Amino acid sequence: MMLLEKLAPNILSKPDEFLESCLQTLYMVLFSGGIAFVIGLAFGVILTVTRKGGILQNTAVYAVLDKAINLFRSIPFVILLTALIPVTRFVVGTAIGTKGAVLPLVAGTIPFYSRQVENALVQLDHGLVEAAESMGSGPFEIIFRIYLRESLPALSRATTVTLISLIGLTAMAGAVGGGGLGDFAVRYGHQRNQADVTYVTVIVLLAAVSLVQTIGLWLERRTTH
Repeated sequence: MMLLEKLAPNILSKPDEFLESCLQTLYMVLFSGGIAFVIGLAFGVILTVTRKGGILQNTAVYAVLDKAINLFRSIPFVILLTALIPVTRFVVGTAIGTKGAVLPLVAGTIPFYSRQVENALVQLDHGLVEAAESMGSGPFEIIFRIYLRESLPALSRATTVTLISLIGLTAMAGAVGGGGLGDFAVRYGHQRNQADVTYVTVIVLLAAVSLVQTIGLWLERRTTH
């Protein structure tokens, strides 16, 4: 305990606030990540099946969605966060704190995850799709039984990479008033020059990334067949 007091006195002086910041970051990652997972997975599937040669080829749909994703991916997250302030206020009633950070986090994560899902699905052996079509399987059956089921290892990797990226985005959102560990580190570590706050925040974020990576590798091994 004496060693902790010497190494991180400013953390120990505000344990409740530090814990609250950790919980806020966890909330942002899980809530915004869950929404982005559902929508991003759907967009990734649509990109895959509507592309040229896909089972539901539709070049118009693919072109619109592809360009929209490229547009949002090209916008730096800090700028996107600022640009969405009016929309965020309209949807959730505030543009600050963890509540106000969720919408920008979702908007910043969906394009990234959609492209990750598309890359995972297009790597699937097309012979499996052709075999399913020859046996009379419909588009939805092929999507769920072939594309998604057979691509589980690749989708696990895509989800892991996206979650790690999302953890970084939550810290960035916190740095501009979004709450969580990013906000905690800026308010105390940077503005008040409390170096131990910065170091402990970095360690916690690294631990979170390592945990996500470990779980992702475990899921990838479990789904590989």
